[in-house]
Amino acid sequence: MPPPRTRGTALRRRLAELRGPDVPAKALDARALAALAANPGCSRRAILAGAGVNKTALASALGSPSAFGQSQFALTRGNAFEAKVKADGGTELLRLVHERLDPHAEPPAGASVPDLTAVGPEGRTARTALALREATAAAGTWTLLDHPMLALDVAGSPAFLEPDAVVVHPDGSWTVVEIKSFPMLDGSADPAKVGAAARQAAVYVLALERVAARLDPAPPVRHRVLLVCPKDFSNLPTASAVDVRKQRAVTHRQLARLTRIEDIADALPEGTCFSPELPAEQLLAAVESVPATYAPECLSACELAFHCRGRSREAGAVTTLGRPVRAELGALTTVEDVLAAARGEAGDPDDPAVAALRRAARLRGEALEAMCR
Repeated sequence: MPPPRTRGTALRRRLAELRGPDVPAKALDARALAALAANPGCSRRAILAGAGVNKTALASALGSPSAFGQSQFALTRGNAFEAKVKADGGTELLRLVHERLDPHAEPPAGASVPDLTAVGPEGRTARTALALREATAAAGTWTLLDHPMLALDVAGSPAFLEPDAVVVHPDGSWTVVEIKSFPMLDGSADPAKVGAAARQAAVYVLALERVAARLDPAPPVRHRVLLVCPKDFSNLPTASAVDVRKQRAVTHRQLARLTRIEDIADALPEGTCFSPELPAEQLLAAVESVPATYAPECLSACELAFHCRGRSREAGAVTTLGRPVRAELGALTTVEDVLAAARGEAGDPDDPAVAALRRAARLRGEALEAMCR
């Protein structure tokens, strides 16, 4: 077996071949890593992310341009809200952290806000690590790190991540803060948007744990993050504590899977390349050579969702209807199989899913017959 350094070099070379000649890798960010956690069974998403393929350009080249991403208006609104939350040295933000996560600690009066400026992402990462170490050593005080830079190893390459904020509590523990511009109405927000924010925060938690592991003793990284949003229809901030342990576990497993991405790459046909500059037929064949696991949730997380949805519909896959439906249908994987089972033309009658479909079809038939009388 070749040594790890040789294997890592070979993998990077292979991933560069998948991107295409002289095509720079698209850096992974927290949103991209969170999207991997949203659909951990999708080999297509994993190999494209690991290879650093520009999936927006790829989707356009396939004829299914992506509508994924934030509008300029949403970005502007989000930046304005974040600035409001962090005004006056983060007084309001720290008040919310104290109120929602650490009410028994001393109130955050006169908290420290260290300067994290440095040259390049590597320099900012080192400066953040130093600031975290100093803040942890200064027991009994609050510290707010505004846009720190963290690094997470992904398939042998560093992904640089920039959370909205990290707070160091008086007891030395660390909390991730996510600031979003979607509203929190009557104390609750859109579950889908909260879920996406939780997956993104879980990536930051993992990266913070890597920093904490290098300290002795390692400070605790809290698995309850603070989600800050506008209150109702105002621009006033409110917050909720979100437990991200489940999202963290899924993301950790998916990142571990990415470190073995060579298994997916080795299964691809020789000469496979995902460069958007390739002829359409060749590019389509390359993309389809990697199995995808489409679900409706992909529409809010992946640039290739429209392409994969179209192919899933063409194949009549029941996953197009959602994961809960797919789970209920067991061995019936296509709409054609489901309809045949319901009509009694196929399927094992002892299969609970088949029995339920036939009963539903019988009840529907009886209802229609009664309506026609």
